[in-house]
Amino acid sequence: MEQTCDVTITGLSHDGQGVGRLSDGQVVFVPDLLPGERARVRIVHRARRHLIGQCEQRLSDNDHRRRPPCILADHCGGCALQHLDHQGQLASKHDMVVQALGRIGTIRSSPDAILAAASELGYRNRAVIPLERTADGLLRAGFYRRGSHQIVNMNRCPVLDPRLDALIEPIKRDLEQADWPVDRHLSGEGGLRHLALRIGHHSGEILITLIASHDRFDGLPELAHHWLERWPAVVGVVLNLQPKPTNTLFGAHTRPLAGREWLSERFCNLQFQLGCDSFFQVNTPQAERVVPLLLEALQPGAATLVDAYCGVGAFSLPLAAAGHQVIGLELQSAAVSLARCNAQLNNLSARASFQEGPVAEHLEALLPQVDAVLVDPPRKGLEAAVREALIQRPVSRLLYLSCDPATLARDLGALLAGPYALQRVQPIDFFPNTSHVECMAVLSS
Repeated sequence: MEQTCDVTITGLSHDGQGVGRLSDGQVVFVPDLLPGERARVRIVHRARRHLIGQCEQRLSDNDHRRRPPCILADHCGGCALQHLDHQGQLASKHDMVVQALGRIGTIRSSPDAILAAASELGYRNRAVIPLERTADGLLRAGFYRRGSHQIVNMNRCPVLDPRLDALIEPIKRDLEQADWPVDRHLSGEGGLRHLALRIGHHSGEILITLIASHDRFDGLPELAHHWLERWPAVVGVVLNLQPKPTNTLFGAHTRPLAGREWLSERFCNLQFQLGCDSFFQVNTPQAERVVPLLLEALQPGAATLVDAYCGVGAFSLPLAAAGHQVIGLELQSAAVSLARCNAQLNNLSARASFQEGPVAEHLEALLPQVDAVLVDPPRKGLEAAVREALIQRPVSRLLYLSCDPATLARDLGALLAGPYALQRVQPIDFFPNTSHVECMAVLSS
């Protein structure tokens, strides 16, 4: 029998759900509720360590609750915090960092005030949008409903750069009329899987990518050339082949259909080339604010440093341009090629070199030669071997950029139990209207 009870929400989970406790101490997660709110909640699922609830009636409102700016916010799982105003989001994200550091890393030092984004809408320079075709032939494109693989069909997305947002509806219409197979989950003969859009925030150049399991689409090159002619900002249309039934969105092979395979962008007054699957921060202005923080942390004097998980060199090259000697480490071959190309474009090859392969395989040998290390790992954080290498061969400055406070706290806990001391943690709001928060931690030994 389902249980109904009154719950007071005391915080937010990592994915933006309200968190509270029942009278017997059990933790309950409730979507769409905010800290300080009291609500009548129906328990809909009992997991081993927590409960999942559904709000039946809000009995009080957070002062920062608002009407979401997107009409799909109640359905789409892309943005979990649109019902919380910008100031409320900043306060909650700062608290998420504090709670993660204390609970997971047993770190009591207080993070700096969060760096707010200049705009909470229109900031994303990239989107990868799932596709599906209904039984009556209509094409649906949109992000997933929270906790599912159900697409919430959309024609607009207000967090996307408006120049990308304007392309969604006409591209959907063209793909629908083309009548090509769409088979996102590879449950049949395969077909289109995702639409990827990327724009250079400063350059305005746009790259359109179709991700598919095969290349058997009659008339695809003609449509690609039509898009290139129709929209002057589009510099390339490419097909990425992902034939594997995996959660990895992009496959290993990309071929141009019209125009270029890359777009040009300026970042920190340097020239970059970006491919369809290149890792590059989705909020360009906020990423540019990180570079002065890194330079400040590296003072005084020029340093020799490793930039681990360096991607296409987005942070390596500005640091090299400021006088530092940088060795970039990156697993993805295409990213390393672009990083080297970007170094050449900016006449920085003498100060920035790049090595391909797993970070754990290269880092240990480099540590005795460098003064500092910058790590910018994926959401899962540092591999155990990387943490151990940094502990066994400490550097005078360790800079850690993280997109997940939980794995940051875990890694900091291990590093601080070793030879390092924490100088500061700077939260940065890269992803307004979502529950995600970036952090920069500065450590010394």
